[in-house]
Amino acid sequence: MDVRNVVQAEYIAIKALENGVTIIGLTRGKDTKFHHTEKLDQGEVMIAQFTEDTSAIKVRGRAVIYTRHGTIDTEVK
Repeated sequence: MDVRNVVQAEYIAIKALENGVTIIGLTRGKDTKFHHTEKLDQGEVMIAQFTEDTSAIKVRGRAVIYTRHGTIDTEVK
C-alpha cells in the first residue's frame, strides 16, 4: 500500500463558531512552514485534505473540527 494515498485520503471538516477563525496549512519536509491560510466567518465550513504538501492544519479561534476519529472543539482563553 502506498502511504501517500492513505495520507491523501484523510479529510477534516472545520466549522467556525465565530467570525475570523483562521485555518493554516503547514508543509511537510525538513522544515515546517505555513503554505496556506484561510479565514472563516461564523457558520462557514471548510473541508481540508492532508496531501503530499500538507502535513498539519492549525485552527485558531472558536471552531468544531470533524474527523473520522471524532469531533474536537477548540478552546479559546
